[in-house]
Amino acid sequence: MAGSLLRREYYRVLRRVLLPSTRHGPPTFLLAGVKHCSIYTTDPINHKEPTFNKILVANRGEIACRVMKTAREMGIKTVAIHSDVDSNAPHVKLADEAVCVGTALASDSYLRMDKIIEAIKHTGAQAVHPGYGFLSENAEFVQKLEDLGVAFIGPNAAAIVGMGDKLESKRLAMAAGVNTIPGFDGIVKDAEDCVRISRDIGYPVMIKASAGGGGKGMRIAWNDDEAREGFKLSSMEAASSFGDDRILVEKFVDNPRHIEIQVLGDKHGNAIYLNERECSIQRRNQKVIEEAPSVFLDEATRQAMGQQAVALAKQIGYSSAGTVEFLVDSKKNFYFLEMNTRLQVEHPITECITGVDLVHQMIRVAKGHPLKLSQNDIFIRGWAIESRVYAEDPFKNFGLPSIGRLSKYQEPLHLSKVRCDSGVEEGSEISIYYDPMICKLVCYGDNREEAIQRSIQALDAYVIRGVTHNIPLLRDILTEERFVTGNISTNYLPEVYPEGFKGKQVSPREKMELTAILASVHLKNELRSRVFYNDQRSAGNTKLPDSWDLVVKFGEWEVPCSARLSQNNFEVTVDGTAVTVDGHFDLASPLIEANIDGAHETIQLIKLGSAGDVRIRYKGTAFQSQVLTQAAHSLLALIPEKPKVDQSKQVLSPMPGLVKTIACVPGDMVAEGQELCVIEAMKMQNSLSAAASGKVKVVNVKAGDTVEEEQVLVGAGVDHSETCHKHLQEYRINQKVNFVGAFSRH
Repeated sequence: MAGSLLRREYYRVLRRVLLPSTRHGPPTFLLAGVKHCSIYTTDPINHKEPTFNKILVANRGEIACRVMKTAREMGIKTVAIHSDVDSNAPHVKLADEAVCVGTALASDSYLRMDKIIEAIKHTGAQAVHPGYGFLSENAEFVQKLEDLGVAFIGPNAAAIVGMGDKLESKRLAMAAGVNTIPGFDGIVKDAEDCVRISRDIGYPVMIKASAGGGGKGMRIAWNDDEAREGFKLSSMEAASSFGDDRILVEKFVDNPRHIEIQVLGDKHGNAIYLNERECSIQRRNQKVIEEAPSVFLDEATRQAMGQQAVALAKQIGYSSAGTVEFLVDSKKNFYFLEMNTRLQVEHPITECITGVDLVHQMIRVAKGHPLKLSQNDIFIRGWAIESRVYAEDPFKNFGLPSIGRLSKYQEPLHLSKVRCDSGVEEGSEISIYYDPMICKLVCYGDNREEAIQRSIQALDAYVIRGVTHNIPLLRDILTEERFVTGNISTNYLPEVYPEGFKGKQVSPREKMELTAILASVHLKNELRSRVFYNDQRSAGNTKLPDSWDLVVKFGEWEVPCSARLSQNNFEVTVDGTAVTVDGHFDLASPLIEANIDGAHETIQLIKLGSAGDVRIRYKGTAFQSQVLTQAAHSLLALIPEKPKVDQSKQVLSPMPGLVKTIACVPGDMVAEGQELCVIEAMKMQNSLSAAASGKVKVVNVKAGDTVEEEQVLVGAGVDHSETCHKHLQEYRINQKVNFVGAFSRH
């Protein structure tokens, strides 16, 4: 006991000596050389303190792995639950024991309380950590555990009920003296009731599910039509995600920042706040990039928000880690949004800047220990940024889900000050059944600029193959002027990318660099193909040209250039300007670490074809290119282009998903913009409408069907079989032309 008190006092004195009274200015020695932000110093784990022997983690993916790692450091055995498709998932391998609780559908596995309780009894687990999502905010589950005599590593049922219902949480927040947003204090009955209430409040309004969170069941409405549609889609999402379709309406704060306060309470009436997280960069009310602290807050506003968050936690007797979310306007007025009674997805950035292991604290509190930390122990050390890496196509509405197998997967953990919280590995399957998150990439530094630069380097070195991912968007945001200056809000994405994300927009200098890289990769491959290892005869017979005249095609550009070897380097001349690429890179590696005119760049080599095809990832975005000799390029004009298919009268699925509703039958006349079906993917509802007026010719799916990306769902005015026959004829003609052309050139 004396040793524990002495150690605690040592760390407290050490922090006060090293950290200035402004609460900023990080102790750099704590960050220097730390590879994975997993060394927590504010409240070290005391291995002599009584704790649980075994914990069941009622979740999957990265959060299950995250909880298990801290439990292992505390000497606690862990039990994983899993669906049949997750039987070989990383969280299952990481646990000491594993129990299958059902099929792939979450409703038949991760949401099955009865099966999870059976697993608890079978394994003898003393406590359950729910992670986030699934049953993490289900009061009935908490009550069942209490009846069983099993500890819930989270708040009590009363706190979950109070904060889980947005109407009740608003009343409790007002009682605690927390600033709240004006709105309708009741349940919306139907779509027309939603319109009436929205008019009374005044547009714009936020329509959102009373239960749940995570951006699901939320829509912004600017007029009556959007209010009707928002009510319908939000109620469907709420029923699907939370089993509760109640909807409420409140005033939408235009152009706000989304800033949240991390709180921590115990069962002895103590509560503290662990500073803020800036979460304003969102799409469809789901966060994309978060950072801690916020560049916008001053110390007075931070303290006021923190004190109100603590007041709310004490008002409801909160005892665990939780988050109070606020909307903050341009004048730093802040309004209560909701409280998440669980561990947040973005909790790692708080851990980085405070040195507090939040999972460790949750386990201590659940065991009944009082907090050893006071508010004076919480400082801000450096800056941390979390980039949420998803299996999504960022070119479609800033991110529609993608599925597939991770054929190659390499996290950038060779870089310092990088932490990857992931629940996947090479070979993992990304399916339609669960959230498409791949990893939470956390980068940190002594200041914001260092954290941004480290994030860019880490994204450039993050190798993901087999699924479409959102790294191009994440990387572009981190270099965008408004983000760099901190001028952001929840409207950031539509304001910065009004026509949607189009990929990296290269400058004239970057165009030259990209041309030089592509030409160098092509020539490196050509030179490699000339060498026959273990064949001495070929070495003396190889005569290289003095230079190569090439045409590099990528995107809409065709760039002529010349290239030559210069002391193992490639000198590529574009428009009279020479660009030197260090030739000591390895084509066998997915990462090309090259110096371009002396500046280091990390480029990913995705594909190298035999006909001059080169696909690389440059500054986040993948560029498909073809590098040809000028003679070969001149022959391209002889090859006819493949005709484009008119898809204006077809409704294609923009993503893999589940058909929820079909609103038309063959023979119906539909107008442009009319909803024809609703697709659900990862619990999000997506309304698909007609792109042109016409008559429905064929409906290829029904409610309940699983569909693939680009699958034809509804055809208007075009018989699908006739279209297929026409395409087959075009294909045969093109094949014949290409064959004859190839024969004549040969």
